Amino acid sequence: MDSVEQLAQRGGPDLTVRRPGPVRHFDRLSQRIVQLKRERNAVILAHNYQVPEIQDVADYVGDSLGLSQQAAQTEAEIIVFCGVHFMAETAKIINPGKKVVLPDLDAGCSLEQSCPSDRLRKFQADRPGLYTIAYINCSAQVKALSDVICTSGNAQRIVEAAPENQDILFVPDENLGAWVTEQTGRPMVLWPGNCYAHVEFTRDSILKIRSSFPQAPVVAHPECTKSVRLLADEICSTEKMIGYCRNSSDRAFIIATESGILHRLKKECPDKEFIPAPTDTCRCNECKYMKRNTLSKLHDCLDSLGPEIQLEPELIERARLPIDRMLRLSA
Repeated sequence: MDSVEQLAQRGGPDLTVRRPGPVRHFDRLSQRIVQLKRERNAVILAHNYQVPEIQDVADYVGDSLGLSQQAAQTEAEIIVFCGVHFMAETAKIINPGKKVVLPDLDAGCSLEQSCPSDRLRKFQADRPGLYTIAYINCSAQVKALSDVICTSGNAQRIVEAAPENQDILFVPDENLGAWVTEQTGRPMVLWPGNCYAHVEFTRDSILKIRSSFPQAPVVAHPECTKSVRLLADEICSTEKMIGYCRNSSDRAFIIATESGILHRLKKECPDKEFIPAPTDTCRCNECKYMKRNTLSKLHDCLDSLGPEIQLEPELIERARLPIDRMLRLSA
C-alpha cells in the first residue's frame, strides 16, 4: 500500500502530510504562565483588545463591565490585569486586600489623560449640583469625584437611572456621551475627551470598506464619531458585538473598533468572516496602549508579582462608592 507521503508526492488523492512543527517560543511561554498562575493562586483578566496569545491564556476575556464583575467575584489571591492602567486600578478598588498587578505600567489611555482630576474638581466647583457620570476609562481620582461609573455596555442604563432633578456631567468620552443622549433623550454636559483609536475611523474610510463588502453590516463601538455611527448597522460595546455577530444570520461583518476583538470573534464564530474597518491611513486600528502588554511581560509580571497597583486607602474608599453603584445597577 502506498504511504501518505507517496500519494501526496505523486499528486494522488488530496492528502496533506502533517507533522508536528517545532514548539514556538510563546507556546512554551504560555505553558509556563499557566503553571505560574496556579502556583501563585492568580487569575488573569484580559480585555478584548489584548493580543491573541494573552487572550488565549486568560481566565476571562471581556469588556470593561465584564472584567469589573469578574474582579468583584474572584477568589484568587492575585489579580493579573491584562488591559490598561485604569482597569487595573478598578480591580484594586474592588479588591483592596488583594495584590493587583499589570504587565506594563505605561499601558495608559487617551481618555484617562483627557480628564485630569484637578480640572474636573474645578469644573464641578464652578458648576455645583451636577450629577457626574464617569465612563470607566478614567483614573481612580476621577472615579472618586464621580457619583456613578458606567461602561459602554451599561451607559444607557446608568444614565436612565440618574436623578431627574439634576443636570448630568458625562466624563470623559464626548462621543459615547453623545450616543447615550441620542438613545435616552437625556441632555448632558459632555467633557471634551475621546479615544484616539476610535476617532481615527472616518466617514470616508467606512464608506470605502462598505463599497467593497456591501452585504456586510457595520458594527461600531459608541466611542466612534457620529459620522461613523450614522453609517453603522449596530452600535454596541465589544461584549455585545460578540453576541450580535453570533446571533446574526449574516456571514460577514465590518468591525469598527480596536482590532484585538477580531481574535475572539473568530474563535467564537469560526464560520463567519470579520473585516477590520480601516482608517484613512491603515487597514485596521490598534490601540498602542493595549498592545504594550505582551506575553513576555505577562510572564515576568506573574513571576515577580509586579508591577503592582497601589492606591491610598482613602482614595479606594471614595472611588469604590460609584463603582459599587454601577455594579448594583448592572446586576
